[in-house]
Amino acid sequence: MVQMTVRKIGNSLGVILPAEATAALQVSEGDKLFLTQSPEGFRITPYDPAFERQMKVAAKGMKKYRNALRELAK
Repeated sequence: MVQMTVRKIGNSLGVILPAEATAALQVSEGDKLFLTQSPEGFRITPYDPAFERQMKVAAKGMKKYRNALRELAK
C-alpha cells in the first residue's frame, strides 16, 4: 500500500503517482488514465471501459458479417 497526498493543481485536486505505480500501469507522461467505480471502491486504469464495450460490439458484428467482410477485403 502506498500513501499519497491530495494536492491543489490549478483549480483542481490531484495526486502524484509513484514510479512503481506508473511502471505497473505501463503509463508515462501524457497518457490518459480512467477512474472507474467498482464494488471494491475506485480503480485507476489505463484502459477506457467505453472503448472496450465498443470493441465487443465491433467483434460481434465482424463475426456475424465475416463472409461479407472477407469479400469486401478482396
